[in-house]
Amino acid sequence: MTGVLSGVRIVELAGIGPAPFCGMMLADHGAEVIRVERLGTRQSPKDILRRSRRSIALDLKSAAGVRIVRDLAISADGLIEGFRPGVTERMGLGPEILLADNPRLVYGRMTGWGQEGPYALDAGHDINYLALAGALDMLGRAGGKPTPPINLVGDFGAGGMLLAFGMVSAILHAGRTGRGQVIDCSILDGTAVLMSLIWALRAEGRWPGARGTNLLDSGAHFYETYATADGKFVSIGSIEPQFYARLRELLGLDSDPDFDAQMDRSRWPLLKERLAQLFSTRTCAEWCALLEHQEVCFAPVLSMGEAPSHPHNQHRGLFVETGGVVQPAPAPRFSATPAVEPTMPGSTGSDASALLRTLGYNVERIDELRRLGVVG
Repeated sequence: MTGVLSGVRIVELAGIGPAPFCGMMLADHGAEVIRVERLGTRQSPKDILRRSRRSIALDLKSAAGVRIVRDLAISADGLIEGFRPGVTERMGLGPEILLADNPRLVYGRMTGWGQEGPYALDAGHDINYLALAGALDMLGRAGGKPTPPINLVGDFGAGGMLLAFGMVSAILHAGRTGRGQVIDCSILDGTAVLMSLIWALRAEGRWPGARGTNLLDSGAHFYETYATADGKFVSIGSIEPQFYARLRELLGLDSDPDFDAQMDRSRWPLLKERLAQLFSTRTCAEWCALLEHQEVCFAPVLSMGEAPSHPHNQHRGLFVETGGVVQPAPAPRFSATPAVEPTMPGSTGSDASALLRTLGYNVERIDELRRLGVVG
């Protein structure tokens, strides 16, 4: 197996959203991630978040099923779970038990609200965590209501990706010290961290307005999307003076005094209207021919159907097709230890026998566990 995390073993207690995204990231880069599914669950063979790992389906309400997870964790570097606080303790798989079995284990806990606090046991989703962290109020158009950015920011950026960072960091620490630990990774905490730049701009007085009126939230005419003559969109991000000057030059606005005071917020709405009218006069392809590769900070707004065929994305291999499913390639890229080529998941629990044999279970014991309904 290739990948920078080759040799690392992770047990993933199957869940949804951010925890499997963390498992995918770790597996993409060579970690052996064993996904423990609940007996009787069915998963789509096109579920990209389950790619590149083996799975075992267990009855986790049985003592024998819990024992198997403990045996897996004894040989693992880390375990990740995404349940509400207290669930794994009630299953008999809490951190106190598993770290007693394996003191080097890193126990990664992924929740929305965190392990403690007034909301800790409440139900929630991405939109709720962004709301409480102060991020959702910043997202949306001027005069409109807050708009959730699908679940990119919370579930995957603030949640799964931050847990992957935490797992690798704690595994490095365990390698130096021999001591594992518990990671309390919440989407709420992670969202607040992702807002660090905006908090800094606010402290400096450079983010004074309501949503949709500031530098990076569609308030500025030079940081915006514009509709083109063929109903498509282009994106402009000409923040720095040199990029703004080049944009004006290419648009024929370099001698127009209305555009001289780039940072005069009072003029932004009028200038946006003027640019909107201008961009509506040509097609997206025509604007690409004029503005691409011109130090403007420009890109066409592509649909999911268009993105895989764009020349730059094709050159970088940004997307791959595995098992008939187009999907993002692993990222980031390592020069000496390239990521694992993704493989689509097999049927739920299809690796049970092979995994149990690695734990020392013989054929007779495996057959008995199947007859008892412990192993799917």
